[in-house]
Amino acid sequence: PLAPAVKNFTLNFTITNLQFTADLEKPNSRRFKSTEKVMYHYVSLAKQCPAGAQFSESQRTCLTFLPSSGRRRDDTKVDAVCSYKDNASLARFDREKLYQELSTMTSNATKLGHFSLDRNSLYVNG
Repeated sequence: PLAPAVKNFTLNFTITNLQFTADLEKPNSRRFKSTEKVMYHYVSLAKQCPAGAQFSESQRTCLTFLPSSGRRRDDTKVDAVCSYKDNASLARFDREKLYQELSTMTSNATKLGHFSLDRNSLYVNG
């Protein structure tokens, strides 16, 4: 049998209480690493939600975390490139279900741990 194809999707949102600074551009900085850990936790939680049960933990992973300056001074825009294994024997990837999972987990896209989110910024593309 053929191995499942690995496909990517992007996850975008804006944190409104994390000012983007130069240390967020440096993957080795403590600030980058601690923020990245929260972001990866965010995606890993989605793996455990009922709508995400179509993927095992090893089938959905975040590959890159790319913070950048947001529109306002205290904003940090986050782009994460994630991957999943497309296995014909499992239900298909459903970006709308993933969006709903993430929206529910973040209090309608407003809270991510101690971070506040721009409720209109959550976007899943895949």
